[in-house]
Amino acid sequence: MSTVDAAVTRLFGLLLLLGACFLGFIALSDEVSEGETQDVDERVLRMLRDPADPSVPRGPWWLAVSAEEVTALGGVTVLFLVTLAVCGYLLLARRYRTLLLVLVATLGGGLLNTLLKQLFSRPRPSVVPHLTEVMTQSFPSGHAMLSATVYLTLGALLAQLAERRRLKAYILGVALLLPGMVGMTRVYLGVHYPTDVLAGWVAGLAWALLTALVARALHRRSPALRAEARRPVE
Repeated sequence: MSTVDAAVTRLFGLLLLLGACFLGFIALSDEVSEGETQDVDERVLRMLRDPADPSVPRGPWWLAVSAEEVTALGGVTVLFLVTLAVCGYLLLARRYRTLLLVLVATLGGGLLNTLLKQLFSRPRPSVVPHLTEVMTQSFPSGHAMLSATVYLTLGALLAQLAERRRLKAYILGVALLLPGMVGMTRVYLGVHYPTDVLAGWVAGLAWALLTALVARALHRRSPALRAEARRPVE
C-alpha cells in the first residue's frame, strides 16, 4: 500500500469512527432522556454497594481510597495542571501553532461538556450515597469526557513524535486507559450512572477526533504549520 493510500485509509477510518461516536451519543442520550436506561443504571450502582448498608462500597477498604485518587486524574485541577505543563513545553519549544491547537481542544471540550450538562440537566444518582463531592449535573460525565479529550489529544500529539509502532501503540494505549479508569471510578463512587460515563467517553473521543481532523486539515494547508512540525526540538 502506497503512502497516499495509507493516508486516505486513515482519514476514512477517522471519519467513520467520528460518525459512529456522533450517532452513538445521539442514540444513548435519547434513551437516557426517555428513562429507558434508568432501571439498569440504578441496578449497577446497587450492585457495587453492600446490600445491608448502601453507603459501604463492595471490595477491600483500599479500593475506595484508590478510586478517589484515580478519579482526580479526570478532575479540573489535575487536567488543568497537565495541560499547563504541556503548553509550557510547547511554548519553550516554540511550537506556537501546536500550542494553540491544544488550547482549542481542551478549552473547547470543557465548554462543550458544560453545554451538554445544561442541555440534558440529568440529576445525580440518588439511589446510593455519594462517596465524593459533586456540584454539577450528571449527563454526560465531565470527568470521563474531559479526561478522554485531554489525554487522547495529548496522546495523539506525543504519538506523532514516536517513530516505532509499538511506542505509538503504547502511548495511545495509556491515553485510552486513563479515561477508562477515571470513568469507572465515577460509577464506583456513586456520583454517575454508567450511561453518564459511557456518554462522556463517546463525546470526549468524538471531540478529540474532530480536533485531530481539523489539525490534519490545517497541517496540509499551512506551510508554516508543516515547517513547525518538522523543526527539531532544541
